[in-house]
Amino acid sequence: MSIKDIDEAAQRLQPVVHYIPLASSTTFSGMTGAEVYLKCENQQKTGSFKVRGAYNKIMKLYESGELTSVIASSAGNHAQGVAFAANSIGIPATICMPRSTPIAKVSATRGYGANVVLSGSCYDDAYAKAMEIVEATGATFIHPFDDEDVMAGQGTIGLEILRDLPAVDVILVPAGGGGLLSGVAACVKQINPRIRVIGVQAEGAPAIANSFHQDGIHPSESVHTIADGIAVKCPGTKTMEHINAFVDDMITVSDDDIASTILLLLERTKQVVEPAGASSLAALLSGKYDFSGKKVVCLLSGGNIDVSFIHRIVEKGLVTRCRHMKFSIVMPDVPGSLERLAGIIASQNANIIMFQHDRVNANLDIDEAIVHVVCEVGGKEHGEALMHAIENNGYKVTLGENP
Repeated sequence: MSIKDIDEAAQRLQPVVHYIPLASSTTFSGMTGAEVYLKCENQQKTGSFKVRGAYNKIMKLYESGELTSVIASSAGNHAQGVAFAANSIGIPATICMPRSTPIAKVSATRGYGANVVLSGSCYDDAYAKAMEIVEATGATFIHPFDDEDVMAGQGTIGLEILRDLPAVDVILVPAGGGGLLSGVAACVKQINPRIRVIGVQAEGAPAIANSFHQDGIHPSESVHTIADGIAVKCPGTKTMEHINAFVDDMITVSDDDIASTILLLLERTKQVVEPAGASSLAALLSGKYDFSGKKVVCLLSGGNIDVSFIHRIVEKGLVTRCRHMKFSIVMPDVPGSLERLAGIIASQNANIIMFQHDRVNANLDIDEAIVHVVCEVGGKEHGEALMHAIENNGYKVTLGENP
């Protein structure tokens, strides 16, 4: 995959994709000591970078007269890219998606005119189903990552980053199957080898990270992460060749890191970013690397998050950032006990958002009860002050849901 391939992809995409300039972030720069910029592909057409690779591949085949129908497997974002591209030239598209795919992504894919087939629990299961349909129908399969035309389309993001910030030092890129990472890395490194390109995966789906740090391709036996867009068991052969050649390192981040980052993006930048898309910034905020003084671009790869799922992510992020505290207290089961405890909590300016009184527990004495509490606090220090205040009033506090 040459710079010429990526330039040709950029020409095909120019009338279709949105050009989204880098956005500098004072907030995240202050938190990390780096000069932080966000590449907001969550604002891209179809809500994700995936439209770039899918459109480039489909239009290249269409230009050569080789295309009558297409099929793809996807956890959601590639599905929308393929559906959009196929619809724009009037050919039928079938998309195989895992049953766990967020409803918003399924609905959006159908909205672009594609036939959606739900199969299995992860991308690899959907891929197997797609292969069955290809065998039966002869439709052209559009791979979500292990295809150089797709990778070239994703690599156009690298051209845009370099156009906006030629002096960039580090680019952090989410990775599932590796199409985005390999495309951006190949583009950037062939233009300026000085720039570091680092891939980011979820700890629950680390196949590329494992393969990068060892010889060969090492699939994961299973994947478990909130980042459905990068929940891939096995990276591509072609993508790993480019990753090994051009990528400097791989980082993994926890689901807690990702959830906390989504919440920060909502609060500080008013950006809705899906878990996979937030993983790059999560890696920067995790402190696993010291990027102080460096110009760092975090690629926010997508924003297609199910609205019904956002509140769960927010709740997890609030707990991770010590904004919500769960604790339990064994207390005398006498009149006025609850009022006294509530008064202590109120005196510390904490807000009770859940209160459960439990008398039925085998570990309790006859005159005792357990109170389970969830409080909203301002952060770690505020939470610690609340715990001290409760304990100083004679209560034993157990963090978590059970004493």
